[in-house]
Parts: sequence; structure tokens; C-alpha cells
Amino acid sequence: MEESPEKKSRAGRNLPAAIAVGVLLGAMAIAILVFWPIGWLPVLAIFIPVATHEVIRRLREAGYVLPTVPLLLGGQAMIWLTWPFGVSGLLGAYGATVVACLVWRLVGQGLRRQPVNYLRDVSAAVLLASWVPLFAAFSALLIFADDGGGRVFTVVATVVFGDIGGFVAGVLFGKHLLAPAISPKKSWEGLGGSLLFGVAAAVVSVTLLLDKPAWVGVPLGLLLVLTGVLGDLVESQVKRDLGIKDMGSLLPGHGGIMDRIDAMLPAAPVGWVVLSLLA
Repeated sequence: MEESPEKKSRAGRNLPAAIAVGVLLGAMAIAILVFWPIGWLPVLAIFIPVATHEVIRRLREAGYVLPTVPLLLGGQAMIWLTWPFGVSGLLGAYGATVVACLVWRLVGQGLRRQPVNYLRDVSAAVLLASWVPLFAAFSALLIFADDGGGRVFTVVATVVFGDIGGFVAGVLFGKHLLAPAISPKKSWEGLGGSLLFGVAAAVVSVTLLLDKPAWVGVPLGLLLVLTGVLGDLVESQVKRDLGIKDMGSLLPGHGGIMDRIDAMLPAAPVGWVVLSLLA
């Protein structure tokens, strides 16, 4: 039997493409955080609406009717209003986005037509507004600290190295499935690798970049890795409900933007809380 021209790893990825894209994205993020930390806001303002639209498109294919304009504009407001107003700006923009979604879906087809599946659609809209732009904007809040670039790097590096550790341990040693009904490729051995690599990355980052005691990296790493794994499982279940493999196809070897940042999204608010309390 001939091999497929697109060689994939045991984890189901086109490994060379995934590595190349990962290195490119990582180098871009490091350059911005080192030389122009406030540039993290434009990065979010570009990538987050793309991820949001990927989910909107997939939900539309499944029959959902979502208020695209309020979701995209509200996401921008959540990101940019953190700059002058901090947490208040983020939460105010989030609340306004939810209200706009409720009203838009209610009257978007005219006042003479009764909305169909209103509860289903607005529930999905509120979930999406929370899942993508709200969670992502917490990484914008991190950037405004004096060591903001280091804080964002610490969160991102912990999640990325947790993902790498999970991938390596899962491929080499994975035998006991973690949640087979949700994600058939994740294993308990992979989770162990994620915790090992992620906590190590957190300890090194808080020590070298944030000038904090090494022990701070232990709870930070544990919480970020566990939250990242849960975020990955959440997206896996959403894709399983929709009957799809990836949210998008923009990033070779990864899928779409949403497929790349699924673990980082819920980790961002957790990282903000832990670093605000301990760092």
C-alpha cells in the first residue's frame, strides 16, 4: 500500500509543517514581547477576530444564526479598552457585547418576523464572546504591568511547553486514555508530560523574566497546564458536536487560529489572576 504524500505523526499532525508554523509564530511573539510589548494588542486585534470568525463559520454550517458584527466589533472593544481602562474597560465592553448580541439576534430579521431558535443562538453567541475575545483580552491586561512582556511570555511559554510535553509523552508512552469520549488521542501519560514540561517552563520563566521565587512557578505552571488541557478538551467536544476535525485551515499542521490557541484562551485569565496575586 502506498503511503499518503502528506506524512503525519502518530498524533495525527503534519509534523514538519506544524513545527515550522510553531517556530515562526513563536519567533514573532518573542520579538514583539521583547522589543515592543504594547504591540501585543495589535497582535490580539488581528488574530482574535480571525479565530472568532472561524467558530462563527463552523456554527453557521451547523445551522446556527450568530450576530457576527457585534461579536467582531465587541471583541475589538474588549481588547482595546483594556489600554485606557484596564479591567473596567474589558468587563464594560464584554457586557455591551452581550447586550448587542441579544438585541441583534432579536430584531436582526426585522420586527415583523419572530426569531427562530433564539435561545440556542444567543447562548452560542454569549459562549463565543466569553470563550475567545474575553479570555484573550486577559492577556492584554498582563501586558500593562512593568514586566508585562515577561508575564505574557511566561503564560504563553508555559502553555506551549505543556503542549510540547504532552505531545512527546503521549506519542512515546501514551497508553491510558485521558478522556476517550471527548479526545481519543489524549492520554494520562501525555498529561504527565504536559505537567512536567509546563511547570519547568513556568519556574524558569518566573525566575529569569519576573525575578520572582522559583516556587511561584509551581502553582502557576500546574494551573496553566490543567486549564490549557481543559481548554483543549472543550474545543475537542465542540468540534465533536459539530462533526468537524478543525475549526479552520489557515495554519498548516495546526488547523485554524482557533485550533492553535484553544489551550491559551482559558489559560490567560488564570495566568492573570495568579500573577496578579503572586507576582
